[in-house]
Amino acid sequence: MASKAQARYGEIMRDVEEMVNDHIARLRKSPANISKLKLLVPTVGQFFTPLPLQDAFSYQDHKRRISSRRFVAPSFNDIRLILNSAQAMALVKNSQLELVTFDGDLTLYDDGAVLTPENPVIERILALMRRGVRIGIVTAAGYTEAKEYYRRLAGLLDALAASEVSHKLEHNLVVMGGESNFLFTYTPTSEYKLERVHDADWRLPEMATWTDENVKALLDVAEQALLNCKTTLNIPVEILRKSHAVGIYPEKHHKLSREQLEETVLVVQRIIESSPAGQKIPFCAFNGGNDVFVDIGDKSYGVMACQRYFGGIAGDKTLHVGDQFLSAGSNDFKARLACTTAWIANPRETVMLLDEVQELGGGAKT
Repeated sequence: MASKAQARYGEIMRDVEEMVNDHIARLRKSPANISKLKLLVPTVGQFFTPLPLQDAFSYQDHKRRISSRRFVAPSFNDIRLILNSAQAMALVKNSQLELVTFDGDLTLYDDGAVLTPENPVIERILALMRRGVRIGIVTAAGYTEAKEYYRRLAGLLDALAASEVSHKLEHNLVVMGGESNFLFTYTPTSEYKLERVHDADWRLPEMATWTDENVKALLDVAEQALLNCKTTLNIPVEILRKSHAVGIYPEKHHKLSREQLEETVLVVQRIIESSPAGQKIPFCAFNGGNDVFVDIGDKSYGVMACQRYFGGIAGDKTLHVGDQFLSAGSNDFKARLACTTAWIANPRETVMLLDEVQELGGGAKT
């Protein structure tokens, strides 16, 4: 039974793999072309690389024994991990991987935690950097000073500074804060191992409309929408306004429910989208687990800005790793517009994914 199930699952994955290849080929000829995959899944987006799904299934089936289960069918998590493996394989196949960007909370460390020295992801990131892969941490945390990012990432930054190749890796790691608003680069001689990068060295041409006036107008609309949700939903929250973001967080000893968080995200998103301010510059409204924030820009711009800073790395040579890829209120979702992605559920899965990349061949130029 397991052998038959394995063969059948493999056939299904091969069929989907071929549909993905057909979809990529048709779009290369003309963006107006409609593939079979597009007909079956009208919301399907761009694929930066082919996906070897049949091989990825075999890889994950060996680990998870999917085809040996008699009563539990392949789950959402099974499929998610198969897709992650397929993407890793596609990038490693021709040593294409040049840049890996990571979300922070629930990707590198637990929600609200910091990157401590014993975190196993640190050695995996250093191994990638030794092979020539650039690293970007694209986070919603909107600090304007290096000190605050160092507090969150000290374990990694200190390990990098103490490594035997620290001087060779200077400026090979960046931190993008506020989704796409503040860029810092690894500088071992700096007090906090990070230095702010001048805007002209990384900002994209399309960010020219992100003027102080337009930013203020959008945040004013967002703040009022959040206040309305506070009243309508009767939720015990405080408002926090920053230079490029505004959000709500619960009062002490309170925790917001998933329904309250998601309703707030969707209401605020709809209000901003329908406002004149929301037509002028992009924004991201997202559920942070126990808060809701609205940031100027989004992670697609954050990743593309990292790509530009590193000399113009293409989307098919970039991998973004994050935990929030649901279409509503999830800030990693937009990164799909900029590069290939991997959807993980917790920091342990990030370690597993990086181990896969190493196992498959390192995925980078030596």
